[in-house]
Amino acid sequence: MLLLELDGIKKIYRQGAREVHALRGVDLKVEKGEFTTIFGPSGSGKTTLLNMVGCLDTPTEGKLIFEGRELDLLKGKDLAAIRRKNIGFIFQSYNLIPVLTAYENVEFALRLAEEGKKDSELSERVMEILTAVGLEGLENRKPDQLSGGQNQRVAIARALVKKPGIVLADEPTANLDSKTGEEVLEVMLSMNEKLDTTFIFSTHDPAIMEYAKRRIEIKDGLISGDIRL
Repeated sequence: MLLLELDGIKKIYRQGAREVHALRGVDLKVEKGEFTTIFGPSGSGKTTLLNMVGCLDTPTEGKLIFEGRELDLLKGKDLAAIRRKNIGFIFQSYNLIPVLTAYENVEFALRLAEEGKKDSELSERVMEILTAVGLEGLENRKPDQLSGGQNQRVAIARALVKKPGIVLADEPTANLDSKTGEEVLEVMLSMNEKLDTTFIFSTHDPAIMEYAKRRIEIKDGLISGDIRL
């Protein structure tokens, strides 16, 4: 089932009088349930591409279609609603709220996505996903009471709790040691297989890249390689 399509996506940033062509006409189709990595050298356009898919930025030119809806035509509140309800994010710096517990960080994301839900329904969903990522018993700890790997598991739970169509992860293991990074990828892969959630993640690490079922190489703002494994 086709989940995402990019058709001729270009992104030009202007720095004074200079134009920076971050994406130069990207064509890409992503099926539901993929576990895909985007890789390439620094400045190749990886993060810009993830920002386009995640509705964090808008293309200068081209079409972006997600679940049959043309997102490049949307602006402001409509894009924010798509991000809040349909797209999960995992960041290399975790981006957890430091004064909230693991449970509260995950619950907060779910409340934003599903306003009006009963507390009992929210609680059941939050504990279900925290248990699934291996954090049962740690739900009342704040980020400074957890290891880096545990914080990234909280971030994964937060991304998945609203049952998004796609989860985007920009260098999700960059701040972790190699063993912990591999453990985090194992959790992501397990959630991909159990929930059929589509994951797209960027990485520089060849060891992490090995986990992907599809590898997309980007260079100078264009896709230069696309291998399904």
